[in-house]
Amino acid sequence: MKRRYAIVGGGPKRYIPNLKKFENENTIWIGADQGSEVIIENEIPLDIAIGDFDSVSLSSLEVIKEHAQIFDPFPDEKNETDLELAIKKAISFQAEEILLFGVTGGRLDHSLVNIQILYPIWQSGIRATIIDLQNRVELVGDGIHTIQQDNNYPYVSFLPVTLDVHQLSLQGFYYPLKEAHLSFGSTRCISNYLIKDHGTFSFSKGIVLVIRSKDLF
Repeated sequence: MKRRYAIVGGGPKRYIPNLKKFENENTIWIGADQGSEVIIENEIPLDIAIGDFDSVSLSSLEVIKEHAQIFDPFPDEKNETDLELAIKKAISFQAEEILLFGVTGGRLDHSLVNIQILYPIWQSGIRATIIDLQNRVELVGDGIHTIQQDNNYPYVSFLPVTLDVHQLSLQGFYYPLKEAHLSFGSTRCISNYLIKDHGTFSFSKGIVLVIRSKDLF
């Protein structure tokens, strides 16, 4: 069985999807600071609570201590964010997959650095996905990759993370592509969508963010 870790951060709760849909017996749940409170509110077992807990009330902190199987407090002044501490904890437990909730939708600096933090996770050989109410975000390196149709997130965009992405090809998409060159800041691969049950994308060099999204009405 894969060691899957679901980490919930302290981002705005209105951007967090129904966490129950991601609960199963093979998932370990880590709350980063206020994320611990969110896990408890969703009636999901809190396996690990970590952070400085400066975003929760004293009464909520007592509830977190009561529910957490492992309670790992840190001082307010530290070099890492609470989310980074949670990620390092998951990596130390040999996670094979990490799901990140509650890490987008608030302050832009927080959202951007939380997207950037996908890179060291990727370097560790661990698949990681940011999931919120409107988006799924994953960092992907060169090679050939299969992508499945998902009606919950119908739009698919490919954003260069490196200065250049070489020979990007898309098959099974409404807007196909063959060995295209993308430079950082290119908008060429925004808002595509699959026309088959699955498709493939491939590139020979570079790193891209694969963002699957939907409109909210």
